[in-house]
This record gives sequence, C-alpha cells and structure tokens, in this order.
Amino acid sequence: MKTKQKVMMPILVFILVISIWEMSVRAFHISLYVLPAPSKIVMAILDNFDILWMHSMVTLKEALIGLVISTLLAIWIAIGMDLSKVFKTSIYPYLIVTQTVPIMVLGPLFSIWLGFGLAPKVLIVIFMCFFPVAISFCDALGQVDEKQVNLLKSFGASTFQIYKMIKIPSGALGLFSGLKVAATYCIGGAIVGEWLSSSAGLGYYMLRVKNGYMLDKVFACVVMIIIWSILLNLAVTFIEYMVFPHLKKGKRK
Repeated sequence: MKTKQKVMMPILVFILVISIWEMSVRAFHISLYVLPAPSKIVMAILDNFDILWMHSMVTLKEALIGLVISTLLAIWIAIGMDLSKVFKTSIYPYLIVTQTVPIMVLGPLFSIWLGFGLAPKVLIVIFMCFFPVAISFCDALGQVDEKQVNLLKSFGASTFQIYKMIKIPSGALGLFSGLKVAATYCIGGAIVGEWLSSSAGLGYYMLRVKNGYMLDKVFACVVMIIIWSILLNLAVTFIEYMVFPHLKKGKRK
C-alpha cells in the first residue's frame, strides 16, 4: 500500500497542477505569448518533434561527452585526495573556487579561448559536473572501515588491491550519488553553453523561439530538457545496479 502511495501521490499532484494551469489559462484568457496552456505545449511538442529531436541530439552529445570526461577526472582526483593528505590539502580549495565563479561569467571566456564549436560547451559541462562526483566519491572513500583496510594490509595487499577489493566497492554508493547529481546537471550545463554560443541544440532553439515570443515552443524545450535529465538520472541508477548488484540488495533490506 505504501509503495502505491509513493507512486500515486506525485502523479495525482501533477494532474492537479496541470488541470489548474489549463483551466486558469482558459478562464482568464491568458495570451499564448504570456503563458501557454499545457495542451498548447503538448501540441507544440507533437508539431515540432522532429526539430526538437534534432536539437536534443546535439545537446545530448555535448552533455554526455562532458559527463564522461568529468566523471573520469573526478574519480582520479578523488582517489588522489584519498591517497595523499598533502594533495587533498593543496587541491581542495581550488575545487571550491571552481564552484564560486558563476558559469555565465566563465562561458564567454571559454568561447573566446576555444571558439564557438563543441569544446566550450563540453568544458562548461565538465565544470558543472566534476565537483559533486569528486567530493562525493572522496568522502565515501574516506569513510571506508579502517579495520578492513588494515586486515588486507596484514595479508600483504598492495594499494591497488586495497582499492580494488575494499575502497572502490565500499565507496561506490558515494560515487553514484554524485554521478546522479552530475547526470542531472549535465543537460543544464550544455544548455548554458548553447545560450552563449551555438548554432544548434535545445538552448539555441529555445533562444530563437523566445525571441519570437513563441512561449509554447519555449515550454516544449523545457519539457524536453526535463525528460532528458530524468532519463540520464535513471540511466545512472540502472548502471549502478548492474555494476554493483549488492547495493540494490542492501537497499531492499
């Protein structure tokens, strides 16, 4: 019963909000260029699906490349910080600094330095996705039971074996927690990059239709962004359960 409630309650709230939205737009005769009704947004998605799909593929490519690079970089940096306190003390403040500078400030600089192609969008995604993965994984590695590590050391295990057998499997939950956040951020990062300089992508298309006051198409882009973000988050969860099935069993218990 509780499981059904967890599924049904968000659906009911969604239906209620959409219904109120639709009725309010119709009752108060709100113009399309101010606030489109949900039915108009659905029609915009259906009528322009080919265009939205084409631009989605551009955005998805930028997001996935940035996500993969940022994840690999974050894993190595996190392991390095766990191995060396000196390295962690030296680099940690700079990781914090990368999150204090607004990405809208860095974006134009990336475009000047790297041009208007794929590179600046990917770099923006890396900046947005790197931090949660690195910090979550580093914290998870630091919380591994020292007794287990010392036991392996007593059997003569190397550093590589310790990380392979104990630390990485134990820290996997933290890694995937950060990766789920990054998977949600990566689409937004690609969109920001496209706002600043692009000739294709959902961000580019959104700006184009916004300038024409076609808000139904703007909301159609927003819906596509939400869908892709959710799908990437679910994909990370699926990979988590495939690579570490014991995590799924633990959550069930």
